[in-house]
Amino acid sequence: MSSNQPLFASERRDSSTHSEERAAQEDTALLGGQRPDESPPRRSAKFWREVGLFTWAVLATAAVLVLAVVLHNQAAHHGGKKAKPSGKRNLIFMVSDGMGPASLSLSRSFRQYQSVLPRDDILVLDQHFIGSSRTRSTSSLVTDSAAGATAFSCGLKSYNGAISVLPDYTPCGTVLEAAKKAGYKTGLVVTTSVTDATPASFAAHANYRQEEDLIAQQEVGEHPLGRVVDLILGGGRCHFLPNTTSGSCRGDDRDITKLAQEKYGWNYIDSKQDFDSLEGAVKLPLLGLFADYNFPFELDRRNMDDKYPSLDEMAQTALRALEAATQDSDKGFFLMIEGSRIDHAGHGNDPAAQVNEVLAYDKAFASVVKFLERSNTQGVLVATSDHETGGLSVARHWELVPSGELSPSYPGYHWYPEVLANASSSAEHSARRLRSHISNGGDKLKDFVSEELVQEGLGIMDATDAEIKNALDNPEVSHYIFADMISRRARIGWSTHGHSAVDVNIYGSSGSDPLRGNHENTEVGNFLADYLGLDIDAITDELVKKSSDFSINSMGGAPWTGQIPTEEMLQSMEMTHGMVHEMEP
Repeated sequence: MSSNQPLFASERRDSSTHSEERAAQEDTALLGGQRPDESPPRRSAKFWREVGLFTWAVLATAAVLVLAVVLHNQAAHHGGKKAKPSGKRNLIFMVSDGMGPASLSLSRSFRQYQSVLPRDDILVLDQHFIGSSRTRSTSSLVTDSAAGATAFSCGLKSYNGAISVLPDYTPCGTVLEAAKKAGYKTGLVVTTSVTDATPASFAAHANYRQEEDLIAQQEVGEHPLGRVVDLILGGGRCHFLPNTTSGSCRGDDRDITKLAQEKYGWNYIDSKQDFDSLEGAVKLPLLGLFADYNFPFELDRRNMDDKYPSLDEMAQTALRALEAATQDSDKGFFLMIEGSRIDHAGHGNDPAAQVNEVLAYDKAFASVVKFLERSNTQGVLVATSDHETGGLSVARHWELVPSGELSPSYPGYHWYPEVLANASSSAEHSARRLRSHISNGGDKLKDFVSEELVQEGLGIMDATDAEIKNALDNPEVSHYIFADMISRRARIGWSTHGHSAVDVNIYGSSGSDPLRGNHENTEVGNFLADYLGLDIDAITDELVKKSSDFSINSMGGAPWTGQIPTEEMLQSMEMTHGMVHEMEP
């Protein structure tokens, strides 16, 4: 071979010269035979060793895959049912009613400004963010709290206004009811009425969320399953008091606080002083109702600390009480905690109230995290929102040129947390003071609004005469006027006084990994039941079975879940729920 011959030239020539022979050899190999005049080729030891290693790797991989599938199926099913978890455990589920992703951005930046924190400082919630939840109900792409909470409690979708009932008006068993049936202690902690949609959906069943008198009765024990809650802390006292009593909002003369104590064994407290006395042992069942209806916004509550406990104080008391009550039990507890009034701040489009509600919720969340870290009992915390409220936007353009059109500087990339930090009163509280001043014949109205409500309360020093006049001329909607004055100056935007369809965040402690990513809200409910190994379907069957007897024997023949709402009732519900709640003096 010439040294100048191209590389591989001999191989190419050999391939061309002996192509027919090479083809015959390939045909023979493919057919698994050999030419009669050839002896079988000898394979080297290295070849067979490589074949053996390859075969072993394939078989080992297949075995691992088969084992993984078997173990997964065993973990997920046992006799056709999900395997129950072992060991004592606690479950805390937190709901931030009306809190969307923008609420976190708003509150995080506000806190950094207010407390002079670095830009990378984040909320405790941020440290536990794991996913998001889709919130639609069966009747609308925009859910209400009743349908949203039913998805959590029953793990099933229903219509707006439904309190743990399905679209066919049959009750669905809840995680709280199933937990109680399985031997867990149970609790509800909220800052609205305990008969409001979210707490009601865990411990009651009603075709229409406005049936709060009925819900109060069920929560204390007038229920097909008997008493299912061991601890209730919140507002809503007016639905428990007879209509012959001051402060009642019931439609009848039944005293549900008396019923709770005498028939169902509840210990009842109704003041901050009584609450503070619970520092020692807490005797269950405990019913604590500290407001006629809703608690004041946190921004206002801080100035009335001797009258209302905070969400964090109630959460810590509930954790301590339920932990003590289950100390000698092989079962733990299920506790639902709701930061209820984030929603109302959104309905009122009040950013100053909203950031303080979110931060109060974050503080309670942090206390739950600390509880789980120090507890000797296995436990998990899951938190999410039923929906977003207000269509919050953390940016807004305000200035207009004299013609009424947007100024040339539009859009303007700004928002100013200092405006919210200057407020010492919610728009709701300021509006209530204005109406009270007018009804009591107060004089110097303009000065009162300008100096006491706007400057001292809202922290606005540059209010125009037109803004002051607008509030004076429209006292019944002055809460919206005051809130808009703050929002415009802070450059905070809102798209609605109702709810929106935006996905909401999911937060979780260690053990909540199945909720990572994006989920339907019903999947959150399914996780709660699975974590405690509960049979929700069995509770549903029991409720359905007992419904007819219960309605005849206990409710005088009336449906125990209340009237079936008409379309007009549901539409009215959505309209009125979007209005600011101002029942608490």
